[in-house]
Amino acid sequence: MKKLQEGHPVLKVNQLAISVLNKGSIHSITEDITFEIHIGETLAIVGESGSGKSITASAIASLLARPLTVTHGQILFQGTNLLEAPARYVKSLRGQAIGCVFQDYRGSFTPFIKVGHQLVEVIRTHAQVTHAEAKKMAMDWLHRVKLPAERSFRSYPYQLSGGQLQRIALAAALMLKPALLVADEPITALDVITGRAIMDLMEDLQREVGCAILLISHDLRQVIKRSHRIAVMQNGRLVETGSRDQIRDDPQHPYTQALLRACPRITRKHGPHIQETGMWR
Repeated sequence: MKKLQEGHPVLKVNQLAISVLNKGSIHSITEDITFEIHIGETLAIVGESGSGKSITASAIASLLARPLTVTHGQILFQGTNLLEAPARYVKSLRGQAIGCVFQDYRGSFTPFIKVGHQLVEVIRTHAQVTHAEAKKMAMDWLHRVKLPAERSFRSYPYQLSGGQLQRIALAAALMLKPALLVADEPITALDVITGRAIMDLMEDLQREVGCAILLISHDLRQVIKRSHRIAVMQNGRLVETGSRDQIRDDPQHPYTQALLRACPRITRKHGPHIQETGMWR
């Protein structure tokens, strides 16, 4: 794995196009997707369902399933084009240098194998450590995501709540200290309070690990609160990219403006009066 030079992006995506190949015909899903993410930075891709956000994330994680395929462009991770790299090398990156957390967190675990055993196997797949050392590492990360480590380690996935499993999925993605975390709608299936706690935890662990985060979301409120830069996707294209403040305060594209107008607003009481404020502020 290449050592990243200072100032170079962890991930650089150039003119990425993804299509569906079906019986000789080609149907375009995304076109000309271009962005980059640096160490310690969170870039959020936001847009309505079906805009191509999750498919882009899957391509970056090398998890596209047929008939989807990349038909053009580059995915440069630490300077290496993953689309031209050997499949074995790309597979070795996933889980170690590239961590992934998905909306379907339950699908990240085998239901009939205890959580602790699965975490130990992840560690020993990527690191030359003993079983005892891997268990200690797994227990430490269960503590870091604020779970009762011993009970969680011994539990089967079905014995844990959704919020607990999502915390464990986050621990599994970060415990090998990846350079990039791909988080695809990580809190959509959770209640508001649990989702906020997961996002807070993700920020804390990002500061600790120093990874870049690609956050895929349709929740503009969370995106503006949590990210450094925002890319807005519509119909398979990035229509606007900018800093959080620029997107919030001076959106240029009509679709971005429409998303902001559609974002719910809250009210704050000041004595007998009610003041409306933007939810994202």
